[in-house]
Amino acid sequence: MSAQPGPGATLSSSDPTAAEAFDMVIVGAGFAGLYMLHKARQLGLRARVFEAGDGVGGTWYWNRYPGARCDIESMEYSYQFSDELQQQWHWTERFAPQPEILKYANHVADRFDLRRDIRFGTRVVAASYDESAARWTVRTERGEVATGQFVIMATGCLSSTNMPPFQGLGSFKGATYHTGEWPHEPVDFTGQRVGVIGTGSSAIQSIPIIAQQAKSLVVFQRTANYSVPAHNAALDPAYETRIKAEYAAFRARNSLMPAGFGSNYPRNEVSVFSATPEERRQAFDARWQRGGLGFNGAFNDLMIDKAANEFAVQYVHERIREVVKDPAVAALLSPKQVLGCKRICVDTGYYETFNQPHVKLVDISQGGIEAITPAGVDAAGQSFEFDSIVFATGFDAMTGTLMKMDIRGRNGLTLREAWSAGPRTYLGLNVAGFPNLFTISGPGSPSVLTNMIVSIEQHVNWIADCVAWLRAQGRRSIEARPQAQDEWVGHVNGVANGTLYPTCNSWYLGANVPGKTRVFMPLLGFPPYVERCNEVVAKGYEGFAVGA
Repeated sequence: MSAQPGPGATLSSSDPTAAEAFDMVIVGAGFAGLYMLHKARQLGLRARVFEAGDGVGGTWYWNRYPGARCDIESMEYSYQFSDELQQQWHWTERFAPQPEILKYANHVADRFDLRRDIRFGTRVVAASYDESAARWTVRTERGEVATGQFVIMATGCLSSTNMPPFQGLGSFKGATYHTGEWPHEPVDFTGQRVGVIGTGSSAIQSIPIIAQQAKSLVVFQRTANYSVPAHNAALDPAYETRIKAEYAAFRARNSLMPAGFGSNYPRNEVSVFSATPEERRQAFDARWQRGGLGFNGAFNDLMIDKAANEFAVQYVHERIREVVKDPAVAALLSPKQVLGCKRICVDTGYYETFNQPHVKLVDISQGGIEAITPAGVDAAGQSFEFDSIVFATGFDAMTGTLMKMDIRGRNGLTLREAWSAGPRTYLGLNVAGFPNLFTISGPGSPSVLTNMIVSIEQHVNWIADCVAWLRAQGRRSIEARPQAQDEWVGHVNGVANGTLYPTCNSWYLGANVPGKTRVFMPLLGFPPYVERCNEVVAKGYEGFAVGA
């Protein structure tokens, strides 16, 4: 499916390398790319979006695995830029499933007539900056070339799948699937022997459903993850009506929350040590029974004090033991790391699944996966035979997609070189040496530690305002100053080091990808971040060098 160029775009000739000229080139047509295109049009800019997939939706286009759904409540995981849109759209469940979120993304694309400026099935492979012209040249896998004053990387934080280099990978004779690249047609595991490698969020959501179909299911676990019940249900019409009656105020309250959501159930601002054992139990019970990501908000010091966190750890271990009948399996499923240093998962029936006689948990924490074989998997000193293998091995988060492109800034500096010791940005928005290249929810911004759509809208609005300001001032370029970038990187790491987040190997640090530099990538704290972004603008784009 290909879209037609928008107003003012130059049609390419029969030569696929003939460049089309735009004001802005946007990479990715997920929620970030769609809104960026909408804002670009409002500014009167000629814009083109390149999207590798054959449809809009980004993460929700690719992640179609069984049970995929959002862990932010649906009334909050949606755009707020159009009151008409948020008033008219109706979510059916408390936590929206993937098909409904994808339907929403398509509705937005159609409602705002966005498809005509999107090139689908077109993967960007390179972008280079011409300093004399102050313009970028963007090249695609199909040989198309586009130029633009601004390039916006709306490539998502979880868009590049991670496949560990297992010995024998590719030798398996049966069917293989990755949860991040699931087929668009239904997959039926009925009567099959299935192996699932990984126990992160996608595995925790899909395992209960795969177990319902499979003849046998073997789950290979390297590291147990914390999961809180979703208690998902049909969306309460009365709740929906109440929120829509004051949506603007609801959004405003959420914007003051540490993660940009959850004002209806905010963090309990008292220390776990100030509570009696009965009060602690009551607080944890209330969060567990409500379900969702608010569990670690039971007390205000769970993520800054390991001794405080241990109360939550022991509580979750107890709940796992209550559900899982085999004590040895319950012990394996009980995480050893700090609760919250890896993203807490939200599930429906995950722990209960391991009570089923045809489901087996295999601990690979010591030896890992020894090999993928033509018949199945060798691990823990055993050989397992399967009809299908599901790789729930996660993502090369935040930087993976960007690093796969050949991005060259001033003097031919590549982004790979600039980030050889880990990603470095100013505000998560721009990289020194790469003028007019913006990253939406890039490393160094709150991104994955927030309601992503809230962070996306804040970034898009900031970028759009910046572009409008530059054009009004007759300026050609804007670029982070190295000193400001260094100070910002130090700030991001300083904030993280004051918490328990960096204490375990997580994809927040890139620790799930062999050879990737270990750096804590997201910034903790949405409201202070927004204040800083606004302050930078108020001080004439402090920390940025503005071209003549």
